[in-house]
Amino acid sequence: MGTGELQSPLLERFLRYVQIWTTSDSASADSGVQPSTDRQFDLAHLLESELKALGLKDVQVTEKCYVYALLTATAGCKEEPFCLLAHIDTVEEVSGQHVNPQIHKNYDGSKITLASGDILNPDEDSALSLAGKNHETIITSDGNTLLGADDKAGVAEIMTALEYLVQKKIPHGQIEVCFSPDEETGHGMDNVPLNLIKSKYAYTVDGGHIGELETECFNAFKSEIEFTGVSTHTGTARGKLVNAITMASNFVTNLPRQQAPETTMGYEGFYAPMNIEGSIERAKVTLFLRDFEEAGMENRKSLVESLALSTAESFGGKAKVTHTQQYLNMKKGFEKRPDVIEKLVASYKAAGVEPVFTPIRGGTDGSRLTEMGIPCPNIFTGGHNYHSRTEWASLEQMTKATEVLIYLCRNK
Repeated sequence: MGTGELQSPLLERFLRYVQIWTTSDSASADSGVQPSTDRQFDLAHLLESELKALGLKDVQVTEKCYVYALLTATAGCKEEPFCLLAHIDTVEEVSGQHVNPQIHKNYDGSKITLASGDILNPDEDSALSLAGKNHETIITSDGNTLLGADDKAGVAEIMTALEYLVQKKIPHGQIEVCFSPDEETGHGMDNVPLNLIKSKYAYTVDGGHIGELETECFNAFKSEIEFTGVSTHTGTARGKLVNAITMASNFVTNLPRQQAPETTMGYEGFYAPMNIEGSIERAKVTLFLRDFEEAGMENRKSLVESLALSTAESFGGKAKVTHTQQYLNMKKGFEKRPDVIEKLVASYKAAGVEPVFTPIRGGTDGSRLTEMGIPCPNIFTGGHNYHSRTEWASLEQMTKATEVLIYLCRNK
């Protein structure tokens, strides 16, 4: 396949998709609302119309905003069916409204100063430096928003691969497609239409740098710690007042400083305070716990409990700890289906990409799907610096991801 014939439609799609506002909302998602924002339907319905135009079957948008479609197998193809997934929402921490994508063709490796004043510095970003040496086409926002490559790069790559298969009449097996809402809130698979998906394995397209192939991720728990104090008039508080705010603050301060997201990497787990709120009488801390090992996660949960209780006792207050499982390491899910990974590795190599196995320091829809019994490794997209105003994507790397998908789908 020619790289050039993929790049133009891929870029056009990607630029169009990132300009559609699809930011999700964690508070709504946590309360059981899906989709957490109605604006996600805007991209969902666009994808629905494009999939129908490509001739896919059973195309639909579910009540919960999942896009489903089926590319039926070409005559005589006996390949085992599988599903391709990507998510349509973007993270809420940085605005995803009014995205104004910027194209930096033939990037020369110099600093990129965005309209907002934010700077992409290759001296601080080895992937960007390498992209400069290769003179790749770099896509950014103008710095006032994120770009949305997470995961509209994955969406665009799947759509472009499907279009190529159909237009070139390339023999292929049965391929299911599912685009999900609310992945960024951790609820992307809450209502995944398993009644529609018949595949026994799947692939998410939601990774980063070219070559990354992810088959393991964190075990993830959310810990909610409620501190209860005693309120009284501050003028006569001596010996009576027990300040829940002070307890919560003390608890967070005493978490292991060298086991935080900003001080760890690779296979190191962490404690991540995500929210603290309350008053003198009652305060709540929301904490994310991450560890690649089950035993390590149990140790982290125990530390949180003992630290919360000892903090409350030292102040004369009370503490209650609630742990909620978010997702589990998907590594075990491949023990009975190593062929799922082997097929993907072969597709990487056919596309001229050397697989680099890296752990996901987070989770994907694939993590949850694997947990549900459908093994689902993660494929790179060519996006970088996710969840930030300096997010960027490489068109050449995105094209390679699309090539991987085409080799993955075609009849062997």
